[in-house]
Amino acid sequence: MAVKRILLGVTGGIAAYKSAELVRLLKKSGHEVRVVMTRGAEAFVTPLTFQALSGEPVRTSLLDPEAESGMGHIELAKWADQVVIAPASADFIARLAQGMADDLLTTLCCATEAPIAVAPAMNQAMWSNRRTQRNIELLAADAQVTLWGPDQGAQACGDVGPGRMLEPAVLFDLISGATQGPLAGRRVVITAGPTREPIDPVRYISNHSSGKMGYALASAARMAGANVILVSGPVSIEAPVGVEVRGVTTAQEMLEYASGAVDEGCDLFIATAAVADYRPDSCAGDKIKKTDEGMSLSLVRNPDTLAAIAARADAPFTVGFAAETRDVEHYALDKLTRKKLNMIVANDVSAPGLGFNSDSNAVTAFWPQGREAIGPDTKVAIAQRLIALIGEHLESKAGAAGTL
Repeated sequence: MAVKRILLGVTGGIAAYKSAELVRLLKKSGHEVRVVMTRGAEAFVTPLTFQALSGEPVRTSLLDPEAESGMGHIELAKWADQVVIAPASADFIARLAQGMADDLLTTLCCATEAPIAVAPAMNQAMWSNRRTQRNIELLAADAQVTLWGPDQGAQACGDVGPGRMLEPAVLFDLISGATQGPLAGRRVVITAGPTREPIDPVRYISNHSSGKMGYALASAARMAGANVILVSGPVSIEAPVGVEVRGVTTAQEMLEYASGAVDEGCDLFIATAAVADYRPDSCAGDKIKKTDEGMSLSLVRNPDTLAAIAARADAPFTVGFAAETRDVEHYALDKLTRKKLNMIVANDVSAPGLGFNSDSNAVTAFWPQGREAIGPDTKVAIAQRLIALIGEHLESKAGAAGTL
């Protein structure tokens, strides 16, 4: 791992205390770290804390006569190999997106040529606010800026939702691989969410999939350097930053859109979508009225998107998901072999608090020569580990192909 010069910007927010652990991890691995704090950050953590952990003076003011006698902010801007803002408050994100330079940290971001990674941290309502999202869109379009997160889950204010800063260990992994992510330059297609198979204009067959795991994987793949297309069934989740989302409703549409995305060029296909196995053989033109005590539906088999992609002559590295309620390993290994997959990720959706509609999960990844258990943990953290693991297997496959 190459040693880097990391300029860590800390802005105002309760997550600032986690940044101290990030500095400790970076220093332990041999990275050089210098910290710049905003005035808001000083209300949560003292500069002395970061000075003790980094072994370097902490800068807090643009108008520090001693530091600026030698144009200190320019020197810092040139010194950094990587700028990381963690936590990045809604206020800082707004100022960065507009190109402002009204304090030391925003000035450094304007002056540096180093890549800038932004780890948002704020209340879920602030994150979802349309003005914040407009600023996020501006940063996502900036080639110098990468967005890391945010995570979802419980927040200090008691709310639950997106806005949590990624954990220090996750940020450390991202920083360590920031110059060359495990999927850098790869084209990735991911399916997510449920499908809905119509019975009549108001009713349909579906399942409990929330899409959270697939969306977390899409975000993790994007942060790992991939170009990502997410083919998504109906969900109530915002599109991950930097990811192209193509919405579908039925299993037949899922196959059509996923195949089309793979046709455009694909190195990795991850099928997390919970595609309905069956659909009604016909859809009534009008709402079916209650006339008898019972009603029978005739069902027909839906196309298997995962099997279809894996069976292609130009099949990408293909990863499937298996949500089971019993004999998880048996069914997962059978699916791995029967569908000729490179990897399958299995989980027990009957486990309380994990799987469908939860922010947490516990999975086991299986491949022909091994396995790895991951979690229980947040779906975001699991997605980060899965993408790293898949990246390792992609590299191994590429290396093996190169020796033929």
